[in-house]
Amino acid sequence: MKKFKKKDYPVSDVRRFLEPGPTVLVSSAYKGEQNIMTMGWHTILEFTPSLIGCMITSANYSFGLIDKSGECVINIPTRDISKTVVSIGNCSGADTDKFKKFRLTAQQAEKVKAPLIEECFANFECRIHDRKLIKTYNFFIFEVVKAHVAPSPKYPETIHYRGNSIFMVSGKNIRLPSGK
Repeated sequence: MKKFKKKDYPVSDVRRFLEPGPTVLVSSAYKGEQNIMTMGWHTILEFTPSLIGCMITSANYSFGLIDKSGECVINIPTRDISKTVVSIGNCSGADTDKFKKFRLTAQQAEKVKAPLIEECFANFECRIHDRKLIKTYNFFIFEVVKAHVAPSPKYPETIHYRGNSIFMVSGKNIRLPSGK
């Protein structure tokens, strides 16, 4: 087994090692306004009900739309639109119609008013489940109320943010013994 020699590392950067989930596009809508934001960090909090936690800075245009509407859609993009995903994260919805600018197709969701993004592999319609941490930490706890997932490929090539403009593409899948 390999051993690693380590050195001190800035604690403010440890997230680069703890963000294994795919970079997602979060779509939102409120009173005729809609937006898409890129998010590189989110976490599963519970399986049933399906709860997802994430921090959205209050400076982000999507924060207000999501906070006021109480809902959003978490969309899972694939490698083929990775440049679009990054570009979406580098402009503001306050002055840009991102659906129009990036030629993405807004689809009507079934249970929320925020749109699905047709060009994404999966779409998870979400409602705010718990508001206790929003005011203090900008931390949203969403419940997935409807999921839409393409049947193939079984393991899509998703992109994962590593910090400093570095991304990785989901890699080789391996099956390990369960230990039972």
